[in-house]
Amino acid sequence: MSDSPQVIVGVDIGGTTTQVALCTAELDVLDRTEVPTPASEGGTAMLAAALSALRLLLDRTPARLLGVGVGAAGLVDARAGRILVASDSFRGWAGFEVTAAVEQALGVPAFLDNDVNAFLRGEVAKGAVVGAENVLGMTLGTGVGGALWLNGALYDGPHGAAGEIGHVPGFGELPCTCGGRGHLETLASGRSIAARYGERTGMDRTARVIAQEARRGDPDALAVYEAAGRGVARALLITAGLLDVTTCVIGGGVSRSWELVESAILETLALEPPVGGHPVRVLPARLGGDAVAIGAAARARAELGVGAGV
Repeated sequence: MSDSPQVIVGVDIGGTTTQVALCTAELDVLDRTEVPTPASEGGTAMLAAALSALRLLLDRTPARLLGVGVGAAGLVDARAGRILVASDSFRGWAGFEVTAAVEQALGVPAFLDNDVNAFLRGEVAKGAVVGAENVLGMTLGTGVGGALWLNGALYDGPHGAAGEIGHVPGFGELPCTCGGRGHLETLASGRSIAARYGERTGMDRTARVIAQEARRGDPDALAVYEAAGRGVARALLITAGLLDVTTCVIGGGVSRSWELVESAILETLALEPPVGGHPVRVLPARLGGDAVAIGAAARARAELGVGAGV
């Protein structure tokens, strides 16, 4: 084993699937796997599924494990390594001590991030915004998540909720899943795109199917994607005005239909450029499904002091 490579593992625990990536110190992925997340069975079962997948990778690629980074859905206490708040898709996840459980099981250091923070770490380390000093990360998935990279480091705020641009009001009056009204998530998430399309047409379609219809010229499908793009642009202008951050990387399932939202984003930004005068640069994510796992590994790498960490 002394001649085996040193590796860091990144884990992405989502509501549907858990991704595990075996990474070098340079964050190149040696091997990866994906397993279903037993979200309804509680935190212990969820972590057991992730650890089982991790051990499978180490069996396939013998290596010396240096540490584990975990990116998890929900509001997390990254310093204490536990989940603070989780959606009702999860049972027994809020309050779960993630890093303590991983360290006890594997005997190596473990670190926890919110999944959107990990996504942004990944894109800064190996993706679309490598080396950027100031970035807003946004994920357009089932919901809308956000994260901030300021002065070359993740900024999560005093309560761990900085960058949550998906739940800033000012985007209409529609009720949001969080209980608020008029949040960006009511326009730009996959769930909201489906709901807005249903309101216009009376048809129950997924965001992916609506995207296909938009590409065929369906005016209602085009309209809901355009509304999503305009909402995203307004969120970027808010960020630019408050923080002078004018670079944004966007990922998540909705971003796979990038061409349907990009024109509305750019047109809105052109009509009302940031007050600071610097144009907003908007980039689609580059790492795809690996982003959160690579970002979680990047956090572990930085904490362990292995190579040049992010």
